[in-house]
Amino acid sequence: MAFQLPDLPYAYDALEPNVDARTMEIHHGKHHNGYTTNLNNAIAGTDLEGKSIEDILANVSSAGAGVRNNGGGFYNHCLFWEVMSPNGGGEATGAVGEAINTAFGSFENFKTEFAKAAATRFGSGWAWLAVKADGSLCVCSTPNQDNPLMDIAECPGTPILGLDVWEHAYYLNYQNRRPDYINAFFNVINWDVVNEKFAATK
Repeated sequence: MAFQLPDLPYAYDALEPNVDARTMEIHHGKHHNGYTTNLNNAIAGTDLEGKSIEDILANVSSAGAGVRNNGGGFYNHCLFWEVMSPNGGGEATGAVGEAINTAFGSFENFKTEFAKAAATRFGSGWAWLAVKADGSLCVCSTPNQDNPLMDIAECPGTPILGLDVWEHAYYLNYQNRRPDYINAFFNVINWDVVNEKFAATK
């Protein structure tokens, strides 16, 4: 079955003023929709058809640029919408909060490191909080639509939180002020979902 664009779990304007409705509308309805369509076209008639997105990304080095870019774009955005909520924000809670304290010393240290990864990613890409094979947490960034699941990733792991730092994610509202957008993201993080994704890696 072909991959499908997921519905957003909230209205386009639900994350305002942190993420504006027009950006959400274009980002979900145009960009994510485009990645979904292009991924389906790229795998049609190949042995990748019918595989999960995770399986496709785990072996993406042998799949070609179209699958790498659009498969990453599909997966990354699916995660991005899930880890935000109009009722989000605050410090990390539960098991992931404890793991953040263990890995980074404090939530503030994690926030600083994550914000740095997002701010210093040159051009387009993503910042991630990921779970490594040994169960520990790491922060990293990837170019374009790459992610830690890919077998070409410099920071392999399972993403549980991701921030899109492509200009299309923030330029209408923030222009060139990427750090302001990054700070605003912390106001909408859905730590309940991040905890669910963390638990699923166990």
